[in-house]
Amino acid sequence: MTTKIREMARGDIPAVAALEVEVYDQPWPPRVFFDELATDNREYLVVTNGDSGIVGYGGLLIADEDAHITTLSVAPEARGRQLGKRLMLALVDEALGAGARHLTLEVRLSNSSARGLYELFGFAPVGMRKDYYEGEDALVMWATDIDGVDYSDRIAAIRSAIEGETP
Repeated sequence: MTTKIREMARGDIPAVAALEVEVYDQPWPPRVFFDELATDNREYLVVTNGDSGIVGYGGLLIADEDAHITTLSVAPEARGRQLGKRLMLALVDEALGAGARHLTLEVRLSNSSARGLYELFGFAPVGMRKDYYEGEDALVMWATDIDGVDYSDRIAAIRSAIEGETP
């Protein structure tokens, strides 16, 4: 199966919302995705995998030199195939294309697999948001100077590591 990453379209929202319900205890309702797609400084992508349809999605909010990853999700049955890394690479490309110099996000303190992915991409913890998620704190993470040579080398190494792999 061929994995493709493309811009999210309004017609993708029912599938994205269904995946959101499958993955999160507090899913965004479909209207949030419609609102996000209608906002100028947002970029949303979906991952499709052959006949499986949408198996992942991610979003960015661009604010001057900063880009905030608003969401990133991969279907449980599609995990372990480098799709999260591929989606993160695409989000980094989108952020850089929009002129961002820094990336930020929040992640559940208990989500060690997501934290590992973000650390691979150069995100470091900078603070906590108490009860950001219902009953759980969020770790605030930043990746700075994503337009610099060191970060470019990091991204090139990640690309090289997954190049040629079929998810």
